[in-house]
Amino acid sequence: MKLIVGLGNPGIEYQFTPHNLGFLTIDRIASDRGIEVKNRQCRALTARAVIGSDTVLLAKPETYMNLSGLAVRELLAKHDLGPEDLVVIYDELDLPLGRIRIRQRGSSAGHNGMESVIGALGTQEFVRVRLGIAPERKIRDGVKYVLTPFRKAQLKTVDGVLDSAAEAVQLILSEGVAVAMNRFNRKVEPSDE
Repeated sequence: MKLIVGLGNPGIEYQFTPHNLGFLTIDRIASDRGIEVKNRQCRALTARAVIGSDTVLLAKPETYMNLSGLAVRELLAKHDLGPEDLVVIYDELDLPLGRIRIRQRGSSAGHNGMESVIGALGTQEFVRVRLGIAPERKIRDGVKYVLTPFRKAQLKTVDGVLDSAAEAVQLILSEGVAVAMNRFNRKVEPSDE
């Protein structure tokens, strides 16, 4: 079994904010399979799903972003899984909105949710799917931006990112991280729509 965790904040006020792209991706994966992420265990909402030939546990920690590692550590322990069985999906302010970047390991790069996961697990050796949220214009207050709902003009891009992130997870599981990195880490030029 694999544990697929999306990072975010619980509560309706945070639902459609950039900081919740991890939660939204988990919901998209679940929706594509006709299930809901609503079982409570280990301080997270979870659901079992099948992606390709893998059974996975989809999870959205309810600990708020900065304590996400607590739920991730408990879920891994409860299901006798290790960091090699983990994929974490989260927002990345250093990447433009719409970009996806997959990594096999690495630092938190200042992301508090990732800092918590790395601290709780004592390792940086796990797969992560980073979803770009940086707007085209400069922002003064990063914290305010990530906790403010997406603008209507951004929703089409966000919808596409959720589809791509769900596809990236499926590719990681079916063909491996290297194949997924090769496909999704390339810089894609914006289309002339």
